[in-house]
Amino acid sequence: MKPFIECVPNFSEGDNRRTIDAIGESVLRTAGVKLLNIEPDKDYNRTVVTFVGEPDAVVEAAFCATQTAAQHIDMTQQHGAHPRIGATDVVPFIPIRGVSMNDCIELAHRYGKRVAEELHIPIYLYEAAARSPQRKNLSDIRKGEYEGLKEKLNDPQWVPDYGEARFNARSGATVTGARKFLIAYNVNLNTTNVQLAHEIALRIRESGRIMKDEYGNPVKNGNGTAMRIPGTLKAVKAMGVSLLRHHITQVSMNLVDYEITSLHEAFEEVRRQAQSLGLEVTGSELVGLTPLEAILNAGRFYSRENILLDEALTSLAIERLGLSQFETFDPKKKIIEYLL
Repeated sequence: MKPFIECVPNFSEGDNRRTIDAIGESVLRTAGVKLLNIEPDKDYNRTVVTFVGEPDAVVEAAFCATQTAAQHIDMTQQHGAHPRIGATDVVPFIPIRGVSMNDCIELAHRYGKRVAEELHIPIYLYEAAARSPQRKNLSDIRKGEYEGLKEKLNDPQWVPDYGEARFNARSGATVTGARKFLIAYNVNLNTTNVQLAHEIALRIRESGRIMKDEYGNPVKNGNGTAMRIPGTLKAVKAMGVSLLRHHITQVSMNLVDYEITSLHEAFEEVRRQAQSLGLEVTGSELVGLTPLEAILNAGRFYSRENILLDEALTSLAIERLGLSQFETFDPKKKIIEYLL
């Protein structure tokens, strides 16, 4: 059986159809790769692309897509709700079949080295490929975002893993690495107050929030490190985001291990926290693709009967999670097993 990996690059453009199509075409032109999904988001000004294939082909497709993004996206003119550090913001390699996490780490190094050398874009390694603990978490690397990147590159602690510590104004920097399958999942709230959405994010995300004293100052331990109040959900990253187009806000989450925190657990916990603030959850959305098992588990959770058929469980999960609030959720286009 041939080895098989997934790559899910995120690009800092969610509106310009010419740019999005060009990125997709660069993947389609790569032999040995299957393009599964292109999902642009105007509110986030971000596009998530998903493709699979054999290792060498996937690395080639990732490079070609990055090269195309560098030609079409000018970060000096880019604005969006989602945190980002570059035109090609993050490029994760994910083991699917016949490959290990170490294999994907090696692919991230190959991709990063080539992008730095040929496109002159600084590269940071994250997650399983990180060379230091401070670079494991994507949000830590993105801190300051594109606007703070020039200053960050002057900090000796943030010398790129590949490439020179030289600011590329047009393309910014790119983060790459290896990780488990991640589900990008957003829960919708009936409020335009993004601070309330972010309050819920602080309550649920694993990293929680910094502990503060009665004067609002961070509480530090004996080593001088700020102490944190952990959130209620393990293996979850979250933030509050405003969706102006829909006149709502979202709790935007990454479920970094859906076997630890499932879709329905995340949905129900956001609902519980929202109700404590006098808010209601109106639905949710999946960005990119999801494994079938994650959907089936949600269907089983909400089923009051012993439903066995995948189709029935899937329909129940879509209904109870409100996955069709913005547009019809099509399992054949959103569940990875149906696309392979």
